[in-house]
Parts: sequence; C-alpha cells; structure tokens
Amino acid sequence: MNWHGNSAPSSSSATANSFPSSEEDFLIKQLLLAHDPDGRWLDSELLISAMENVMSSSASHRSNVEEAVQWKDEDSIAIAGSEETLGQILWKISSEARIKKPRSYRWDAKVALVLASFAASYGQFWLINQLHHDIPLASSIAMVKQLPRELIMLRPRFKALNLLLKTMVDVTKCIIKYSNATAVAAWEMLSMESRLSRILHHLSGPVHLCHRRIELKMSQKLPTLFWEEHHDNQDVLEMLLALKDNLPLKEPSTKSKLGVTELKDKVVILLISKPQLLPLDELLLLVHQTYGHSHHKEFEAKYRVVWVPVTESDHWTETEKERFSILSNSLPWYSLNRPWALHSSVVNFIRLAWQSRADPTMVVLDSKGAMTNLNGMDMVLIWGANAFPFSAVREQELLAEQKQLTLQLLVDEIDPLLAKWVEEGRNICIYGSENLDWINELNTKAREIMSCGIQLEMVYVGSSNIISENVGKTSDIIHQTIHRNLLSSTKVRFFWLRIESLRRSKLQQGGRLRIDHILQDVSALLQHHDDGNDKGGWIAIGSGTAEEIVRLEGRKAIELLSKVHEWGENVGKKGFLGAIRASVQVPKPLLILHPAEPCSHSVMIPYGKGQQQQPKGNMLCEKCRRVMKPYVVYK
Repeated sequence: MNWHGNSAPSSSSATANSFPSSEEDFLIKQLLLAHDPDGRWLDSELLISAMENVMSSSASHRSNVEEAVQWKDEDSIAIAGSEETLGQILWKISSEARIKKPRSYRWDAKVALVLASFAASYGQFWLINQLHHDIPLASSIAMVKQLPRELIMLRPRFKALNLLLKTMVDVTKCIIKYSNATAVAAWEMLSMESRLSRILHHLSGPVHLCHRRIELKMSQKLPTLFWEEHHDNQDVLEMLLALKDNLPLKEPSTKSKLGVTELKDKVVILLISKPQLLPLDELLLLVHQTYGHSHHKEFEAKYRVVWVPVTESDHWTETEKERFSILSNSLPWYSLNRPWALHSSVVNFIRLAWQSRADPTMVVLDSKGAMTNLNGMDMVLIWGANAFPFSAVREQELLAEQKQLTLQLLVDEIDPLLAKWVEEGRNICIYGSENLDWINELNTKAREIMSCGIQLEMVYVGSSNIISENVGKTSDIIHQTIHRNLLSSTKVRFFWLRIESLRRSKLQQGGRLRIDHILQDVSALLQHHDDGNDKGGWIAIGSGTAEEIVRLEGRKAIELLSKVHEWGENVGKKGFLGAIRASVQVPKPLLILHPAEPCSHSVMIPYGKGQQQQPKGNMLCEKCRRVMKPYVVYK
C-alpha cells in the first residue's frame, strides 16, 4: 500500500465504486473464466486469523511491540502443491494484483490470499509509523516511502477502511465454511460410494442368481401361457408386454401412453417384425386390408393390431429407434411405446417361437389370451377384416368356402371400382403379359367382342415380376394407346401379393396341386413369368362374385376370343362364361388350356429298396400341370 507525499486520497477514491449491471456481469464472467484450480491447498482459516491479528494490532495503534500477538512455530500456515513460499505468493499478489490473480487456488484460498496480501502491506505501514520516532531505520524508511507524519486527519478513513475489511473478513469466513462443508460432503459421498460399492459387490452374486432364476421361470412359463385357461387376456398381455412398463402401448392417433387394459376382451393381433417392418407395397396392402377394408367398420371395436418390433441383437441402435419412431407415428396400429424395454425372456421367446424367419408374423390371441393362429399374415392380406377373428379355424373356413377361383377371390377390394364391377356382375378380363404384340392382338379381339354388343372390361396386371422394367413400359403404352389402366402400379403389386399369400395359405393348409383347383390356378399365374415364356400371356375371365373364372394362356386365349361369331349367339342364353365353355366343350367348373411347348420343371422320385420299375401312368407337373416325360437317373 503506497502513499505519495502528505496528500490524502481524493474523496472520489473513498467512495464505493458503482458499476453498471453489464460491467458487473463482465467482471463475473472474467473471474469465472480465470478460475482454474489445479489442486493447490492453503490453510485459509489460519491465514485469515493471522490477517485479523495484523488488522487489530494496526487498529489499536500500539506503540509497545511486546504487547503484540506473538508468533509461534506451531502456528505456521500450511500450504501444499505450490513451489513458492507463502511470502513469495503474498509479495506477488501485492505487487502484481492488477496483472495476475491467484487463479490456481480454490475460491476460499483466493480471497484469503488477497486479504492477507493487503494486511501485510497495511501492517508494514503501521509498523513503520509506530517505530519511526524511536528507531532511526524506521524513520529513514518512512522518509523514503514518503509516509505522512500526522495521521489525525486520516482517522475517519482508516475507520471506514477497517469496517470494510471486517465485512470482507466475515464474507471470507462464510466462503471458507462453505468450501469446508462442500469438502466434507464430497468426502461423505465418496465414503458412501465406497460402502455402496462393497454392498454391491456382496449383492451382485445373489442378484445375478435371482435374475437367472426369474429368466428360467419365465422361459418355462411363456410356452404354456397361451394354452392355459384365463378369465380374460390381461394376464397374458401383462406378462408379454408390461413386465417393465405399466403403460407399454402407444395409441396411433393421439400418441398417448396406454396400459394393456385398452385391449381387454378384444382379439389382439401381435404384428411381430424387425424395426423396418415391411417393404412399402406390402406395408400399404396390410394397412389397406386392416383399416381400409369395407368390413373394417363392422369389426373395428372387436380387435386391435399391436406392432411388436424385435431386433436381431439384444440392443437397439439409434438408427433402429429412429426408424421405429417414424413408422409407429405414421401407422394406424397400436405399437409398443418402448419396444427396447421388453423383458429379455419375452424377446427370446418371440425369436424362438414366433419369429423363426425374417418375414413379419401376425400372432393372433383371442379375447381370453389363447393363441388361435401362429401366423395370420396371409389370411389378412387375402381377406382383410373379413377374416375376423383371424384364427386358423377361420382361415380353414374361408378356404373351404371357395372351391374355385372366382373374380371376388382374385381381386377382393384392391380397387373400389374393380370391386364395384365384380358386385355388379360385369364381365371382366384380367390379363398379364410383357409381350406387346400379344397384348395388342388380345385387345383387338376384345374390341371385336364389344362391337358385338357384349360388355367386357379389360384390366391389365402385368406379371408376377412387378419390378421388371418391361412391365412398367408396357403399362404406359397400354394406358396411352389401348385402354385406360384401372390399376396403379401399387395396386398391381397388391394383386400379386394377394396371389402369393393365397398360394402360401393353400400350401400351409395341406393343399395339393392334383386336386386343388385354386392352388392350380394361382400357381400357374405366378409361374407364368418364371417359365421364360415371352410368346404370349394369360387371361382370366369372370363374371360376378360367385361364378368360377376361365383361365387361358398364349395362343389359346387369342383363338378363343377370335371365335366370338361362334359362341357370341349363346351369350343371351348361357351367359358370357357359359357360352365360352360351350364353344370349346369344356365342362364346368374350370377351363385350363396350356400351350404345347414343354416346361422346364423337374421332380425327383426316389425308388424304394427292391423296386424294379418306374411308376405307371402319366404324371403331371405340380407347377404347370403339363404331362411330364419320365427319365431314369442313376446315382
């Protein structure tokens, strides 16, 4: 602390500085940015105590040095983590306070060091002032420092300074207490963490064992859960979906969280899949058949679809979570709110029992929680909401009702106008091919039939290879030059997806090509493109909802339509399909005409031990129904 000459400080310096709020904020930010403690420690309490002794001794203006507080060795102020002595630190702070701050210390140590530095300079001033009358050295130092000789005029300022310093000391003590309390709390937390770690170490074994036992009991319980008798479906659904979340469901429209009580007394379809669910066309068909189907309103209150996505690994990636969130917020079904929170035993059961293949599965539980269908996906794609209650028994009933392939079974409700035509009993010719010459010739014959006053609607469905570029180009040409395409590319895909599902459903129910006419027809439609037959296409002609269709292929289809002058006169008496059958003398219920070209299919029939000859009689191809030629292969 330096005083120049005998002049007192100006009054403005004694007035407390008042900074604008913005400047205060700036200073606070500067202090926070400069705060960088590196583990250095200082006994702040003892340093403040020494500083108070200096200030109190200076304030009393004692001339008797022996009355001052004596310094003891045991009172040395401890400092750790610094290469400098306390004296060096105080000197640096005193001489460089405006340039460097004690940024490497804690907050309590910083304040104590600054106050102690001031106290050292302040005490030096009073010490020289008290001794300069008696000691020549002190008198010389006072002269060099230009200290004032009379202090009476400065007493009010010294009094104010002492009050300010006392307040600063009190604040510093509060900071020290807070720092000590924080240190104690931190120590207590570390101590508690150590105790908890020991407890965790002792409990980890029993907890792991308990977890294994729960897993074992769950794995034993789940397979039998669906065959036990329940009052309703709540116990089953809680075990499946709500073991770790009381509100596991997300409502599709409001996105609100719901409990499994929302599914009470309802048929529940668990749509189990990977987080990406289905290709777009299949997904759109599934939505259409569940929520866009004409029978949906009739059964809407009786069933719910719940999407249960399951990953291949035990952990969900951020990409999978994001994909699930987008899809679940866009679809009309219930979904799990947090599928990654499913109990591990449930996930393992789903993978082993229900998701043995990569394709999505629709597991059906009745209103009592009993599993009635291991996979109702195909029946939903074929019949939509009309398949309610979606049980395996219901699937058998629907298949048994259809002895022949009708227009209604072939197209269902993939397009409202087409469905209306079927209901009205219109004559409809559905055809497929990628051969534009054959298509032009077919439509020329169709126009000749229409010119005879016979109503006929032409509907193009491409081929089962819907991704073929030729199908898209051919469809565009037909739409621009021949007739309007009733079905969009998406609805054409719907058509073939339903045909694929119908064949799978038939095969799963034990259908055999030799005796099942529907399986014969849908297999032939799906196989047509695979034969590599680019010489023609196929047609399926039908009328109304119940009458069986007539299906023809290649040149046989063109030749039949060309004979309209022969069978057209009988349309009034026998109907459109009846007249066609009569013209070629094919008995009901089905007309299947195949081209003469051989197919490329083969089948291996193993011989039993001791069998010496080939099977007698003709054998028909299981896929295209052509007569197969026998060969003997030696192994």
